[in-house]
Amino acid sequence: MVEINAHMIKELRTRTNAGILDCREALQEAGGDMESAVDFLRKKGLATALKRAGRETSEGLVHSYIHAGGKIGVLVEVNCETDFVAKTEEFREFVKNLAMHIAAAKPFGVRREDIPEEVVRREEEVYRAQAKEMGKPEKVLDKIVQGKVDKFYKESCLMEQQYIKETDLTIEDLIHDMVAKTGENITLRRFVRYRLGGE
Repeated sequence: MVEINAHMIKELRTRTNAGILDCREALQEAGGDMESAVDFLRKKGLATALKRAGRETSEGLVHSYIHAGGKIGVLVEVNCETDFVAKTEEFREFVKNLAMHIAAAKPFGVRREDIPEEVVRREEEVYRAQAKEMGKPEKVLDKIVQGKVDKFYKESCLMEQQYIKETDLTIEDLIHDMVAKTGENITLRRFVRYRLGGE
């Protein structure tokens, strides 16, 4: 059995912000492997997030971010359970990073249901026409279109987008990590993205 030392715990804490006991447990479970320990903590954070998902989030922040010399602006509302968490530096930094991501990644909406049906239908028609143009057989068209629509959602829904600063995480993963760190339910309520002259 691998001996878990203070240096390993410190490194894992630096990487994940998890508590000392959680880091020790993760390293023991992972046999001292740092990457597996990180995954263990992320999964534990996800379990915590799911448990907290039903709790009311009536506090939080509205943050504004202006980018590209005043050419792009974002307003984002992120909610948490208590004013105490909303006022922490970590939460403020988290919300600011979300606003910066929105400025760069141009999501259509927070979740799939936020994207208007007519937009999705239009995408489906384009994908179907492209597949026919490529001579794909009729029987596989629906499968091809569904695959492309799923990809469209992953690129267009904020929660499903890859986080620009850490592409192995989605925004949903990022929120779950924050839930694990704060011990509170966190909701990305809404956002507005403006670009000078429109997109």
